[in-house]
Amino acid sequence: MKPTLPLGPIVSSAHLAAGELPALSEFEFGMIMVSHAFHRWTVRCAAAAGAPGLSPLENMILHTVYHRGRPKRMADIALVLNVEDTHLITYAVKKLETAGLVKGEKIGKEKAISVTKKGAEVVTRYHEIREALLIQGVKAFGTEPAILSRIATEMRALSGLYDQAARAAASL
Repeated sequence: MKPTLPLGPIVSSAHLAAGELPALSEFEFGMIMVSHAFHRWTVRCAAAAGAPGLSPLENMILHTVYHRGRPKRMADIALVLNVEDTHLITYAVKKLETAGLVKGEKIGKEKAISVTKKGAEVVTRYHEIREALLIQGVKAFGTEPAILSRIATEMRALSGLYDQAARAAASL
């Protein structure tokens, strides 16, 4: 006799899926899987691009600082990446400075971070590797770009709901 597969959403915590919106538990499990795979990807791609040893956050900061070719304030980096603990940004930037990938400069009372030539080379190589390995795979998978954009929009909106719920939970 064949074993029967469980019916219903695929979740990591059935007790959370037992509530009013099981699809949210299914989404959360998918988000857990994607976030770990994404972090693993960024670390390995950065290493292949010439920056071994970067954490996922350090890699994200490097790309954020490179974005649009303008120096970024520490507070702006934290805001863009939705990082509440600014000391994590400070520590990561120091590590990136030590690696020669970014540099800091005072602009008024604030520190602005920009990418060095070495940092720009790493970002460019990361882009090339991403195009060859990830983009080609995603295209072969067949997901329409418009659908990816819609998923991204909904994830950003859900991040606001999670932030709001976190603030409410902190006041309990």
